[in-house]
This record gives sequence, C-alpha cells and structure tokens, in this order.
Amino acid sequence: MAKRVLVVDDAIFMRMKLKDILEKNGFEVVAEAQNGIEAIEKYKAEKPDLVTMDITMPEMDGISALKEIKKIDPNAKVIMCSAMGQQSMVMEAIQSGAIDFIVKPFDVDRVSQSLTKI
Repeated sequence: MAKRVLVVDDAIFMRMKLKDILEKNGFEVVAEAQNGIEAIEKYKAEKPDLVTMDITMPEMDGISALKEIKKIDPNAKVIMCSAMGQQSMVMEAIQSGAIDFIVKPFDVDRVSQSLTKI
C-alpha cells in the first residue's frame, strides 16, 4: 500500500516537483498546503503517513506547524525542506521532531534517500 503524503510549500512549482518525485517513488500525495495553518488543517483531515514541510512560508512557518502537528500526533513523520543557509532552522526542526531535512532545490537522489528512512 502506498504511503500517503501531505506536501507543504508556499511555491506551487516546488509542490509539483516534490509530488512528481514522491509519486515516482511509490507514494501517494493525498493533500497539499501552502502555509503552516493549512498544513495543520489538512494533517487533521487526512492523517497522512508523511509530511514534507517547507520552513519559510507566509502566515505560519514550517517549524511552528511542525510543533503543532507533533502536539496533535507525537508519532507524525515530518521531513523538512529548506533553502541553503538555513542550518539554524534545520537544527530547530530536528529538535522539534522532524525526521530529516532536504535542501532545495530538490535533488531526486537525496529525496529518495530521505524517503527510505520512513
């Protein structure tokens, strides 16, 4: 059975690229969100097996959304996605419960490697 994924990124192009990589790796993208507030709502509605979460987004950033999702479901599996140069945020994300992080722009092999961790 395919793992169900929620893709969270404020850039539609990034969501499309990640969705393409996920589907090629046998995952099913069940929902997309463009900010942290939407991510929390869609997490509650869909109960996905995995979330890919952008860090920098309008309205609510990915780290705040990660913390809220972890309150709802302590076992939530979240992979953070960030642009280069956001190492301090990446550390905070890992400490807040993210299982991995991927640097943008997405490298197909790196994303696939991250997906094998779940």
